[in-house]
Amino acid sequence: MNVSALDEAGPRPRRVAIGTFDGVHLGHRDVIRSSDTVLTFDPHPLAVIAPHAMPKLLDPLSVKRDLIAGLGVAEMVVIPFDERFARQQADGFVREVLVGRLGARHVSVGENFRFGWRAQGDAAMLARSPEFDTTVVPLVEVDGETVSSSRIRALVAAGEVAPAARLLGRPYVLEGVVVHGDGRGRELGMPTANIVPDDALVHPGHGVYAAIAEHPGGTHVAAVNVGVRPTFETGRGLLVEPYLIDFSGDLYGQVLRLHFLERLRGERRFESAEDLIVQMRADVEEAHRIASATVLSR
Repeated sequence: MNVSALDEAGPRPRRVAIGTFDGVHLGHRDVIRSSDTVLTFDPHPLAVIAPHAMPKLLDPLSVKRDLIAGLGVAEMVVIPFDERFARQQADGFVREVLVGRLGARHVSVGENFRFGWRAQGDAAMLARSPEFDTTVVPLVEVDGETVSSSRIRALVAAGEVAPAARLLGRPYVLEGVVVHGDGRGRELGMPTANIVPDDALVHPGHGVYAAIAEHPGGTHVAAVNVGVRPTFETGRGLLVEPYLIDFSGDLYGQVLRLHFLERLRGERRFESAEDLIVQMRADVEEAHRIASATVLSR
């Protein structure tokens, strides 16, 4: 998929899906379906318009890019969202961006999409534009619950990664660079690839999870601890610590993506390192069972 900034995109007949698409969830997929171009914003508009209301996001741009590419989209155009762009009038956005810069012939948005200065533009305004056809996609529901990025963020933060996956249409993904830890996992016979989570992004609540770890060399089932390791007085802050089953090698400095499948248990303090090792082995067995069942069900 080609990724470009708005000022690099020359006009051509395009089918454009517009949105922030945080999480690229089931509702977003309906908006993106049948589009060849996704138009999105970086940073998230709330970071400029109302920083106090800015949520922690589900995806960095790198993950969003790959999720959108996985839907078969040929092009992603990214608008650098700043104060100047935030002040653009809604009709100017239609005239200068959609028609002038992109040459849109079809536009797809969610029914709650707003744009332009003070959010004066909406889906109905787009539908009145004669230069392109417009598809307005209704909100999607799963089990009677509206699919939204805010709901998914809340589920992930609570550790409810399996319910979040039903709304995403895939497992929740956390990406990070592997850093050096204190070697505690290696001492216990289960070396972990440590990630310091980005504070601007949502992370799963404290606990142990079954996951699939994806790295440049392949994929492995993983048991992942998210928390502060209360059994040991480390003095370190929050860490995401995946133990990659049947993996040997050096991942330091590499980008690791964790696809969270299910929460196994809460994080807790153990009386001894031996008790912790027994529980860790049980966690690994359960993570392997869940991952195997997940693969077989697809």
